[in-house]
Amino acid sequence: MVIGDGILTPAISVLSAVGGINVGRAKISGDVAVLVAIVILIFLFSMQRYGTDKVGWLFAPVVFLWFILIGGIGIFNICKYDYTVLRALSPVHIYRYFKRGGKDGWTSLGGIMLSITGTEALFADLSHFPASSIQIAFTVVVFPCLLLAYTGQVAYLMKHPHYVVGAFYHSIPESIYWPVFLVATTAAIVASQATISATFSVVKQALALGCFPRVKVVHTSMMFRNQIYIPDINWILMVLCIAVTAGFKNQTQIGNASGTAVIIVMLVTTFLMTLIMILVWHSHWSLVLLFTCLSLIVEGFYLSSVIQKVYQGGWVPLVIATAFFIIMYIWHYGTAKRYEIEMHTKVSMAWILSLGPSLGLVRVPGIGLVYTELASGVPHIFSHFITNLPAIHSVVVFVCLKCLPVHTVPEEERFLVKRIGPKNFRMFRCVARFGYKDLHKKDDDFEKKLFDSIFLFVRLESLMDGGSSDSDVSSLLDEQNETVIDCTLKAINSSVESTALQMADSIEISNSPLHQNVSFITSDRENDQTEADELEFLVSSKNVGVVHFLGNTVMKARRDSRFCKKIAIDYIYAFLRKICRENSVMFNVPHESLLNVGQTFYV
Repeated sequence: MVIGDGILTPAISVLSAVGGINVGRAKISGDVAVLVAIVILIFLFSMQRYGTDKVGWLFAPVVFLWFILIGGIGIFNICKYDYTVLRALSPVHIYRYFKRGGKDGWTSLGGIMLSITGTEALFADLSHFPASSIQIAFTVVVFPCLLLAYTGQVAYLMKHPHYVVGAFYHSIPESIYWPVFLVATTAAIVASQATISATFSVVKQALALGCFPRVKVVHTSMMFRNQIYIPDINWILMVLCIAVTAGFKNQTQIGNASGTAVIIVMLVTTFLMTLIMILVWHSHWSLVLLFTCLSLIVEGFYLSSVIQKVYQGGWVPLVIATAFFIIMYIWHYGTAKRYEIEMHTKVSMAWILSLGPSLGLVRVPGIGLVYTELASGVPHIFSHFITNLPAIHSVVVFVCLKCLPVHTVPEEERFLVKRIGPKNFRMFRCVARFGYKDLHKKDDDFEKKLFDSIFLFVRLESLMDGGSSDSDVSSLLDEQNETVIDCTLKAINSSVESTALQMADSIEISNSPLHQNVSFITSDRENDQTEADELEFLVSSKNVGVVHFLGNTVMKARRDSRFCKKIAIDYIYAFLRKICRENSVMFNVPHESLLNVGQTFYV
């Protein structure tokens, strides 16, 4: 429903602003107004790629000026036309309104709903402001100015009842009409921007929970991690928004659709808020009951009124929400099943150890980087590969990429390295951690840093195994910088070239800064290689070549599955996986050294 709101709010906001032209001196036809609205919408969605942080500095002044203007115009109309309308602020008049209007008064709640639209997207503002700022702004500025604006329009209509349609623009004093119109149009764009940002935010959260197909998320701000741009969703919203604007051509039907989306969002939010109060905040049951009952009473009245207008445009958000719900449900079901199978079929360490150092295969020179989503254990795709092929690289590194909710991860904290099995297995696990502004580029830089971290791990492991003191380890960590790494690699490469890539008993690095602090001789030559030998072996393997292994798991429904399940898994889920971002794109794996390992699972 939030996604549907992100489609409907820009349409009705821009159409409303363009409709103000007809109230002024200029007159345009309905088709021209729709065309102008579509042009504005295209401009609005095209600007999303630059991020709200680039134009956000303009939002606060525009919105503040907008509220001051409508509040001031409301005060002007109240004083000029009928100040007695202030009595409408008494709650007793809503009772008289329903008693006098009967069913018509109850049905009118669907239109009144539009006066509070936008509040359902408040969570998107947390990307820009702290909660206290939002609370103060709504209490001190927004709410009073809206009350004055609507009350002023009522005072105007008491003297001009024939101007019900477009009452706001008619009630503006003629001397300031066009400046107010300009501010109103800009405010409409800002309001549209808020709901679009809310849509991006909720899609990103669904994506993190595995409830939405993989899409590219661009972080546009260096300061606020929730200021994002999702290109695929942006263009889908634009197309649907234009379709709604051109299809309905009037504000009434779009307003009915928007009202339906907003009230259902609020209703669901109330239920979720009740769960939060019980399970997270541990609020007293009486407070939970009071909040739930009061909210459901108000929202229930609005919902009962909005339902009457489903056939007059209210069906649009229901169709949009249903379509997105089906997509999200199928994607989550398929992804959860796939992850469940991978967890249950991952290779045990006992099985790896039973294969011996050669893994029961021919260990060919080179390094194999096996990408996996598992941060622990050996993925089943590896056993599938070595079961069907007779060879594997002499060094195997399982790489797991994790995106953290921080701006950037320091280089010295990016890689976590762990050895898998004994040293002579030459198998490692490396978890690479990235912040949302860190770029994982398709170049040799990632490989170089990964291997540097493995080299450092080998040296630290040797120090710990040799019983070195904490000061020795701290000294080695302090020396971890580009100069030391470059000196080490140059010295090792020099030795490798001189021995024609053959294994050597030892290696001398007399000029290296590490020579003063690190001992290269281990206590047991028969079972463990020296540190220098292992470093030499790693570098020689790296020089031979690096191959990237990427699993390509295919999900299929079992033959005895129900028809609906076959359609969902074999067609819809398969189609979504085909059109969404591939793992090779997400990991920036170079295609010239990529090897996809396919595997089919039946669910």
